[in-house]
Amino acid sequence: MVKAAVPEKPRLLQRYEQEIVPELAKRLGRTNPYAVPRLQKIVISMGVSSSVTDKKFMEEAVSALAEISGQRPVRCKARKSVASFRVREGMDLGAKVTLRGRRMYEFLDRLISLALPRVRDFRGLNPNAFDGHGNYSLGLNEQLVFPELNPDKYTRVQGMNIALVCSSESNDEARD
Repeated sequence: MVKAAVPEKPRLLQRYEQEIVPELAKRLGRTNPYAVPRLQKIVISMGVSSSVTDKKFMEEAVSALAEISGQRPVRCKARKSVASFRVREGMDLGAKVTLRGRRMYEFLDRLISLALPRVRDFRGLNPNAFDGHGNYSLGLNEQLVFPELNPDKYTRVQGMNIALVCSSESNDEARD
């Protein structure tokens, strides 16, 4: 019987465990390494309001989100009917993916090292985008900053929201 090779940890996770946890524990005065704030999940979401008129926009957004995240997105449906927007209850209006563990750290690594430097006129991340509970949110205007997407296949520009959910209770701990 041949044992399957154990894949190595993502480099951000290794760095977090080896360098950041001891330093944060010392700075925050915590003795238990599990009491140190950590990243719990990353939620990537796309609102596709134009899917009301044409369903192919929704299919395009779902396939782009699947390529970016490496897992199949969940479609978000309208909860209420709104006549002025031509939206009926139950229509697909967006898609989201929740990443945890290994995929989360690999996505975060690609976001920091590949995607954000490709954003046009990038002036850094907003330090005030925390929500008061240690969670950080950022928005991207186009999905084509991710190198795994083929620009010929995705002609329509689609933005996305990325929420980093942290286990800390305050913004300052999460920022550290």
